Amino acid sequence: MELSKKNCQACDAKTPPLTPSEVSDFLKELKLTWELDNNRKISAKFVFQDFKTAMKFVNKVAKISEKQGHHPNIKIFYNKVIIELTTHVIGGLSENDFVLASKIELLV
Repeated sequence: MELSKKNCQACDAKTPPLTPSEVSDFLKELKLTWELDNNRKISAKFVFQDFKTAMKFVNKVAKISEKQGHHPNIKIFYNKVIIELTTHVIGGLSENDFVLASKIELLV
């Protein structure tokens, strides 16, 4: 099933982080370039025309995140937004990070 059609599932501390091979496979399913940081988080930069447009994007990301129960770290720099995804409770990446990344990609 396509990542953007899936929903995030609750994780707990016993859930193992994805292996490097699994992370690589999930990265191939994403349409945009997401940077991998030490196999623990992925991030992407989005550039918009102005601050107002960037904030509209952030608000849409917030709405999706709330619905999915999985929340990114968001950094805003005027017309640039950096989204960082990790599953904090497991200290690494889970399928949820890639599901949410895929849903975020649909916004741009």
